[in-house]
Amino acid sequence: MIEGGDSARTDEELLQDFLGGREPAFAELVRRHERSVRAVARRYAAQPDDVLDLAQRAFLRALQSARRGRWLGLGRVPPFQALVLRIAVNLGKNHARDRARWARAPVEALDDVEVEPTGSARLERDERRDAVRRAVLRLPRRQREVLTLRIDAELSFAEIARVLSITENNAKVHFHHATRRLAALVAQDGSAPGRSQP
Repeated sequence: MIEGGDSARTDEELLQDFLGGREPAFAELVRRHERSVRAVARRYAAQPDDVLDLAQRAFLRALQSARRGRWLGLGRVPPFQALVLRIAVNLGKNHARDRARWARAPVEALDDVEVEPTGSARLERDERRDAVRRAVLRLPRRQREVLTLRIDAELSFAEIARVLSITENNAKVHFHHATRRLAALVAQDGSAPGRSQP
């Protein structure tokens, strides 16, 4: 056993240990990357339960992908962090798309829904958060992915480049365009008819 236990081992070593049948290695992989995976999922999910579900599915799919690669003899699997975050982004996008599809219910369906009263500060905060979420989902795909990984997962541009298989400079350019477009979309959403002005 290496001094320091699993915390001293690399992701690749832990993944190989897990694929070799050592279950505790997976717990260490989850511990290392859960915060960033949940942060990515939070960008796309409206409910806390959805965040947890998306994060769990991302880890499970990452392991399935690694196992599949090993069974098929594909050689070295991608770095675990890149693999699980890429899967989290894809699951998040699918979740947001499906949620939007189901959200198109008739207005009459809301007549019987009781809304819990909230303070104006909380209401404004929630409206702002929802406006930003809507704006992020309207960004071009690559800009949305880079922004999510940079802001929510707090990855460096080098790490983002590795996760998305792009150059570091390309990641920086996409982030720059994403922040400018996001600001414009939020401002546009705030000035749309029927929205309160500050």
